[in-house]
Amino acid sequence: MKILQTVKKCPGGLMIVPLLLGALVNTCVPEFWVIFKGTFTTYLWKTGAMPLLAAFLFCNGTTIDVKQAGTTLTKGVLLTAIKVLVGMGIGVAVSYTFGEAGIFGLAPIAIIAAIANSNGGLYAALAGEYGDATDVGAVSILSINDGPFFTLLALGAAGYAVPVEVLIGCVIPIVVGCILGNLDPDIKKFCEPGASLLIPFFAFPLGAGLTLTSIVKAGPAGILLGVASTVLTGLAGYAGYKLMHYKHAEVGAAIGTTAGNAASTPAAVAAAGVISTALSDAATVQVSAAIITTALLCPLLVTMLHKHEMATHPEDYK
Repeated sequence: MKILQTVKKCPGGLMIVPLLLGALVNTCVPEFWVIFKGTFTTYLWKTGAMPLLAAFLFCNGTTIDVKQAGTTLTKGVLLTAIKVLVGMGIGVAVSYTFGEAGIFGLAPIAIIAAIANSNGGLYAALAGEYGDATDVGAVSILSINDGPFFTLLALGAAGYAVPVEVLIGCVIPIVVGCILGNLDPDIKKFCEPGASLLIPFFAFPLGAGLTLTSIVKAGPAGILLGVASTVLTGLAGYAGYKLMHYKHAEVGAAIGTTAGNAASTPAAVAAAGVISTALSDAATVQVSAAIITTALLCPLLVTMLHKHEMATHPEDYK
C-alpha cells in the first residue's frame, strides 16, 4: 500500500491528514483518551504536540546555516507583523464601525482572535514542504502571536504583556540546534530527517484537540471567518515575501491560518471582564470553525501559489 505517497499528494498532507484523523477520533470516540489517560497512547496522540513540535524545531535548527540567521529573523518579524496588524486592523475597524455586535454575525473579538493568531505547526509544516530552513525557523518569531495578548491589546484591555521568557523559550530549541549543527556537520546530518519525520506526529495530537462538529455548530459565520483569515492574511504574507524578493514566496501565504489555541482567546478576554460570557461563547464556536476551515484552505492556497511561482520563477526551484 502506498499510504505515505497518497498522503503527500494532499496539500500539506503530512500535517492535514493526521490532524483530521485526530479530530475524527476526538469527535467519534472521545472516551478513547479517558480510557488510556496517563499512558504512552495519550502522551503520543493527545497531549504530546508541544514536545514533539519542540523536537521538530530543534532538528530544523540544525539545518540552518549561520550565514542565513539574519534572513530567518527578518522573515519571522515580517510575517508576524503582517498577521497581527491585519487581524487587529480589521477587528478594530469593525468595532468602531459596527460596535460589539460586529458584522455578518462576527464580533470583533472573534475576528481578531481568528485572524491575528496563526497556527505555528501548520505554518512550519508548509514551510518545511515548500520553503527552506530560514522559512521554518521563522516560526519561533511567529509564536509571539499565540494567546490572547494581541487580542486584548486591540480591544483595549490593560495589564497584559508578552513575557520575555516565553519568546526566548520558543527560540532556544532552534538556537541550540543551529549551534550544534554548525559546530558538527554529523549532528546536522543526523537531525535533518526530523524536520519532516516529526510533522505527522505533532499534527495528530493537535487535531485531537478539535472536533469536526464545531464547524457545523458555528454555521456560515465561522466558515466565513476562516475564509477571511486564509485569503486576507495569506495573500498579505505572499505579497510581503514578494516585496522582499524572497525565494519561495508562496511560503508567506502559510500564515493564513488560525491557531488551535485561538479558540481559548474569547474565554480569556471574557475572564478579564472585557466582553460578556454570551459573546465569548459565540466567538469560541466561530473561531473553532475557523481553525478547521483554515487548516483545509491554507494548504490549498499555498499549493496554488507554489505552482504559480514554479511557472514564473523556475530558477528558484532548481
